[in-house]
Amino acid sequence: MAAAAAGGGGSGADGDGDGGSSGEEDAGSLAGESRYLAACRACGVTPASGLLRRTPGPALSLRHRGLGPRGAKALALSLMVDTSVLTLDLSDNWLLGEGAAAIAEMLKENCYISAVDLSDNKLGVEGAKAFSAMLLENTTIVSLQLSGNEFDDHAAKYLADAITANSKVEILDLSYNMFGDKAGEVLGTAIAENIGLKELKISWNHFHSQGAAALAKGLGANIFLKVLDVSFNGFGNSGAAALGEALKANNVLEELNVSNNRISVEGALHVAAGLKENKTLKRLNMTRNPMQSKGCCGVVKALQANSGTGLEILDLPDIPVNKELTELCDAVKILFPNLLLRHGENTKLQTKSPWKIELRTQPKVVGNSQNAVA
Repeated sequence: MAAAAAGGGGSGADGDGDGGSSGEEDAGSLAGESRYLAACRACGVTPASGLLRRTPGPALSLRHRGLGPRGAKALALSLMVDTSVLTLDLSDNWLLGEGAAAIAEMLKENCYISAVDLSDNKLGVEGAKAFSAMLLENTTIVSLQLSGNEFDDHAAKYLADAITANSKVEILDLSYNMFGDKAGEVLGTAIAENIGLKELKISWNHFHSQGAAALAKGLGANIFLKVLDVSFNGFGNSGAAALGEALKANNVLEELNVSNNRISVEGALHVAAGLKENKTLKRLNMTRNPMQSKGCCGVVKALQANSGTGLEILDLPDIPVNKELTELCDAVKILFPNLLLRHGENTKLQTKSPWKIELRTQPKVVGNSQNAVA
């Protein structure tokens, strides 16, 4: 389509430009609209009103429009030769595998769109297969969001092929899917071989001991990934042990979210062993794990023993704080005055987005915060 930010999306940034630029945008918009209407007629679908009312701009957002597979096909046909849309958001449109295939074929031809969001579209195995094939050819997309698409272990095989071969995608979101341990094995191998990803979100899946360990092993071998979110899985102690080993070997990762992963004292101590040697991790979220005070103390002691730690933010579970933990935190505060360490039973966290923590009541904080405890 011509430059587009659909009804609910962003607005055109160049609306106040000179007359020539505005005229070119208007002409491009009309041409894109004409292509879209023709495609809708060919596919026998009603045009999306939000798209027809859009303001010229590089972002096309058609969230929650109920496009369906045929609507996706019509849109894909109109975008095939478009040169102005740079970001495409089609989340929650019930595209299914058929719609995903149409969008994927378009993205093989379109070399301008760099960010795509197809979250919550029930793409399934067929969609995973189509997007994997597309990513083997596309060299433009750098951000791809595929959360909530019912991808299972079978779908993971196709996605793993794409992760292994594609070096252009930097941000990938595969959260809220149905990956199990077999998926963890193939995705872990792919992560180890990938040379492009910088941020991977794979939270809210079904990775347990074996699959979790495979993912962690892949992390240990990866030398590009900076942000990893594996929250709301079932890593347990064996997965935590593998993460601990990965933290010893990895010297690139900066942010790690392992909240809600059934990590107990034993697992926490394994992670602590990795922290004791790691120099690059800046943020670690371990909230909502049954680590108890002993596990929390182990993690803090690891920092105390690592003078070269790069950690800036550490979020520990919401537990009653005992004297030992309080004294350890005070000692760490002296060693690392810039470290923000959050813990204690007064810390209230959002349940929907564990990576973005919202402190709703005054927490027990040690370090550089307005609420820091002296």
